[in-house]
Amino acid sequence: MFSSMNSANAAHCLELNKLPWVARCSQLANSAMLNEVNLTPKPGLVDMRNNGAHKDMDLTDFYRSAEAIRVWIPYFIEYGMSTHLQPGSDILYGLRPLGLACEASMYKATSGVNTHKGTIFSLGLLATAIGRLVSNQKAVTQQSLCHEVASMSQGMVMRELEQNNQALTAGQRLYQQYGLSGARGEAESGFQSVLTVSLPVYQSLIAQGIDPQRALLQALLSLMAVNGDTNVASRGGPEGLRWLQQTAQQFLTEGGVMQTDYITKLKEFDRQCIERNLSPGGSADLLIVTWFLAQFPESHSKNTH
Repeated sequence: MFSSMNSANAAHCLELNKLPWVARCSQLANSAMLNEVNLTPKPGLVDMRNNGAHKDMDLTDFYRSAEAIRVWIPYFIEYGMSTHLQPGSDILYGLRPLGLACEASMYKATSGVNTHKGTIFSLGLLATAIGRLVSNQKAVTQQSLCHEVASMSQGMVMRELEQNNQALTAGQRLYQQYGLSGARGEAESGFQSVLTVSLPVYQSLIAQGIDPQRALLQALLSLMAVNGDTNVASRGGPEGLRWLQQTAQQFLTEGGVMQTDYITKLKEFDRQCIERNLSPGGSADLLIVTWFLAQFPESHSKNTH
């Protein structure tokens, strides 16, 4: 099916899948996707209440997609393990066919609906990073994972978004028009928006005993307030993105999820997003990364999983 998956690789993956830590990583990836889509109410996004600003997908599409992607996580880990001696900058080329094969499984599961393309990119990088760290006998922590992803993604924005080919992709167009680097920029930065914004917000609220759903909603709104979300910009241009960021920031300024009527305000925000056909899918992808990373220790000084 693709170059890096011969019968030996496949057999190795079957063996890897029997290891508790590999199975756990697959389950964490699946749980991260389910926690995001089940989170309700979310402005403009598919959740348990409605389909947000989407007319082509619903909750069950996301469930099928998450299960399809879960199956591929061991293959990303195996790729990371088998290439652990190569420089990080050499990894992306061989990783791409694996990502495309995982995408094909997603599309098959959803009958052609793009539910998690950005998530395949980010979770694929993180699973590969886990494989490399384990094989190099390094601690798997939030910081080490993000550092490894940054190493693998170095130069991606310049190579893939700055080039001037005749048929610009949506990502290239948004980068050249508005300077938005999207998922590639996040990966190349080592998920700095997650490390500096959503993860501290989420972990702080959890530490205070706040309900995990509320904590995750606060993390999402914190991302929406700062993220240059290419999903939003492609639907509503810079004006739509600016409105969404300002509305999210206003919600946070008024107290965020600590407001007694925060659910009512989020439902109104959702209504406005649907009216404007805006969906912060990029922030949703980063929320999945946030929850996933939160399951690992922050640094080497703490007990590793």
